[in-house]
Formats: sequence, structure tokens, C-alpha cells
Amino acid sequence: MIFDRLWRPPSDAHVIPLRPDHARAMAVLHAEAFARPWSAADLEAMIIDPMIVGDGLFLGRDRQPSGFALSRAVLDEAEILTVVIARRHHGKGFGKTLLAAHLGRIMARGVTDIFLEVEEGNRPAIALYEAFDFLHTGRRESYYVKPDGRRVAAQLMRRSSS
Repeated sequence: MIFDRLWRPPSDAHVIPLRPDHARAMAVLHAEAFARPWSAADLEAMIIDPMIVGDGLFLGRDRQPSGFALSRAVLDEAEILTVVIARRHHGKGFGKTLLAAHLGRIMARGVTDIFLEVEEGNRPAIALYEAFDFLHTGRRESYYVKPDGRRVAAQLMRRSSS
């Protein structure tokens, strides 16, 4: 894939399409990362939706994901819905591994424009997206709710290969 040239994954990491039986582990990861987590049932419904592209990051011989990415692809556009890496694996390059594979799968469907929203203060995620040529396109006020109830803005980003 095109992104394989940009990043060499850590040797024990591999990315494969998600299956419905991964939904419970995904819900645990999502709850660790977000104040308003998605349920296993919500995630399972997304995985079986033909418009959703779902990829899991697996380490070694693990049978459950240590991270995942979900996007909705329609015609030549996609929206990244969520990217999650287990907190214990932050800073190890696994986000790049996952995103490179995920973008490759999305683009293999003929997608040329990819959109996302990311919490304004999430500098590691913003840097990751910028490394993959996402550009800032706007800001959405009070989009995310923090665990303490504060509302924070989202940065809108877009990547175009057309």
C-alpha cells in the first residue's frame, strides 16, 4: 500500500479487518479513551455495516485488538469516526501503524477525500493526522464533552488525494 513507504510498523504489530466478535474489547478501549464511549452493541452494528471500514491493531498473538479505527466510506469520501490505541501502548508508533493500514484500505475503495474531527487539545492525534497530510479546515465549538463536563472544540481536518 502507498502508506507502507511512509512507515514501518513495529515488528509485532499487524492490522486486520475487524469482526463482530471484537466489539467487546473495542468497547473497553473506547471507554478508556472517550468520556462518552460507544457500547459493544453500537460497535458491532458498525462493524457489520457495509459502509463502515473497520481495522484492528493486533500485537503478537493477541486475539483481541489493542487499537482500532472505524471510518464511514460513501463513494469517493470517507469520515474517520474514531481511532483508538490502548493507553498502555501510546507513544510506541502503533497509531501510525494503524492509520497507515486503515487509510490504505479506505483509499482502495476509491475514496479520495477523508474528513475527521479531533479534540482541539489532543496534540498527539493532531500531529499524527498532520503526518498523514491532513490539513486543518475549520473548528467546531463545544463539540466534545470532557469527563468533568467541560465542553471543548473540535478541529476539522481533511486529506485529499485528488
